[in-house]
Amino acid sequence: MIKRHYNFLNRQSIVLACFALGIGSVLWLFDFTTKPQIELNRQAQLEKTLTEVLAEKWVDNDLAATRKKIFDVDTQSDRTIYTATLDNQPTAVIISARATDGYAGDIDLLVGILIDGSISGVRVLQHQETPGLGDDIETRKSNWILDFNGTSLTTPARWAVKRDGGSFDQFTGATITPRAVVKAVNRALLFFHKYQSEIFSEAND
Repeated sequence: MIKRHYNFLNRQSIVLACFALGIGSVLWLFDFTTKPQIELNRQAQLEKTLTEVLAEKWVDNDLAATRKKIFDVDTQSDRTIYTATLDNQPTAVIISARATDGYAGDIDLLVGILIDGSISGVRVLQHQETPGLGDDIETRKSNWILDFNGTSLTTPARWAVKRDGGSFDQFTGATITPRAVVKAVNRALLFFHKYQSEIFSEAND
């Protein structure tokens, strides 16, 4: 009786192991077959966003192909940069920025900065902010993020939301998200001014 019970349990274990192995194989196959498409979609989204932060009149090179990283000592992290050129002369740079103090997590951005230090555009790459509140940082939800266009390190005089004495609007019922984005964009401008010679000397090379 005990032996029969043991054999039954043993068969059950084998069946469960085979089932788990089968499920694992299916998941691996799904991941293996979909990963290339996911990467293609991510690349397409990146290229679309690059064109949104920098107008065509400033660039005639392949921005995505200029991708490189420079370490930012102030944030203790790498920043990805894309250098735009026109007739082989540098015109602008697109810098990655991350707001680590968003309401629901990190907010990843791209900040386009012309060679004169003014912002050509800012776009959100990824975020987890609350729908209906914090997601107004997306252009499909509002035009708020367009207020960065034409600004620079000295204009406005105070880089903050209006509740903190600055020039940028906060959202109705949500201040944390816009505050975090304003700070992140401002840090990107500071990075640009600090590493400008390094960025554009590499472009000339």
